[in-house]
Amino acid sequence: MQTYYLAVDIGASSGRHILGHVENGKMVLEEVYRFDNTQIRRNGHDCWNLTALWQHILAGMQACKKLGKVPATMGIDTWAVDYVLLDCDNQILGDAVAYRDKRTAGVDRAAEALVPAEQLYSRTGIQKQPFNTLYQLLAQKKEHPEQLEQAVHFAMLPEYFHARLTGILQNEYTNATSTNLVNARTKTWDRDLLAAYRLPVRIFGPLAMPGTRLGSLTEAVQQEVGFDCTVVLPATHDTGSAFLAVPAQDDCSVFLSSGTWSLLGVENTRPITDEASRAANFTNEGGAWYRFRYLKNIMGLWMIQSIRRELNGVSYVEGSGVQTRAAEKKWSFDDLLAAAQASTFSGLVDVDDERFLAPQSMCEAVREVCRTGGQPVPEQVGDLMRCVYRSLARCYAQSIRQLEQLTGKTYRTIHVVGGGCKDGYLNQLTADASGLPVLAGPVEGTALGNLLVQMIAAGEYPSLVEARTAIAESFPIQRFAPAPFAEQSKS
Repeated sequence: MQTYYLAVDIGASSGRHILGHVENGKMVLEEVYRFDNTQIRRNGHDCWNLTALWQHILAGMQACKKLGKVPATMGIDTWAVDYVLLDCDNQILGDAVAYRDKRTAGVDRAAEALVPAEQLYSRTGIQKQPFNTLYQLLAQKKEHPEQLEQAVHFAMLPEYFHARLTGILQNEYTNATSTNLVNARTKTWDRDLLAAYRLPVRIFGPLAMPGTRLGSLTEAVQQEVGFDCTVVLPATHDTGSAFLAVPAQDDCSVFLSSGTWSLLGVENTRPITDEASRAANFTNEGGAWYRFRYLKNIMGLWMIQSIRRELNGVSYVEGSGVQTRAAEKKWSFDDLLAAAQASTFSGLVDVDDERFLAPQSMCEAVREVCRTGGQPVPEQVGDLMRCVYRSLARCYAQSIRQLEQLTGKTYRTIHVVGGGCKDGYLNQLTADASGLPVLAGPVEGTALGNLLVQMIAAGEYPSLVEARTAIAESFPIQRFAPAPFAEQSKS
């Protein structure tokens, strides 16, 4: 009888349920359910619609039942940094505010008055981002101090959903590290930092490692989906799962998880928290088995996704009040790609400019950054797209050069996983800009990493090495060689 495992992989733009099983040592995947993830405007903030996400989680599980492929175990991963506060009955206090919301504007300055940025980085190793959980908590404390006073539990979003599945609330290590509140060396909540920021220590629970068996489904959930299974913690931070699935065979490869965000970096056994690393804004996120993902967060395909939504008259946040124009035509990603390839536009932008984080118009944001940076201004769709594509590739190449300086290593290949690995145009631009071959695949990297942890916990593979070998043998990898005379980006 076949044993199935279920990965529920929820990204900031969409989610999917992927069933996996092992045949003759190889991994086999089957997508059983997919859904969109959009935000809603609530109480003056952009928030996640957790009710809708929960219904999608259940619907995907029901789809497994209908197929007659009931998983033995399952686990949920999502994007990082966002969280909820829960009362003694595990009910949410306040709203699940999304990281692109404006509530953290200026909070970093207040935080640095309590703990200098250099000290914070040396303790946690986490790069400064305006939406870090630390800043979100301080913003919530300022706006709604009563919610923190009433809180009994702090839960990252996968932890909240796992609690709804099992009735058991368990904080998980990989996602917790993204909060900027976990000490990189002790690998536990940094109580000195919590005290310095006057955050209640009591709400932060012990940290469990991926592979931990959480428990069975509650009776209510069993009745809803028609089966029982065991919930096993994956690396609940989606990047933590994605990096696990990179089929690298040595330590001379750069990993790139390409989706709404581009996460570019390597795996280390120790954190790098010196001043040069902080100045370069690299982060040390905790991984499964206490590996460290040393990487840079890059704006990524969010820019392309946003331009497409805008051209198609679709708002990312329901009820935001942002007016969308009626689309003259419906643009597919293939349409945008073809337009970019037909363009000869030469302008470039810094894709990490904060004006791209949550603009009302991504098209206008690109034009503004070009204009203020003394670059030609892209007016046509193809010019906009070529500008974004080339700028992403340049940023990847520059980040790799920084990575080599910080680690003292020379990297020979780039492994790309995630939805972006299907974009051959971007892969070729990246190879040309970096001068390194790009190995693209597998596509469902995050779901694979989620499943990989479950399969190791179940004894399907003895270790990560064997599981990565199975991934390399199970899924096609496409190679993009740098063009002989391509202009490489200089850092």
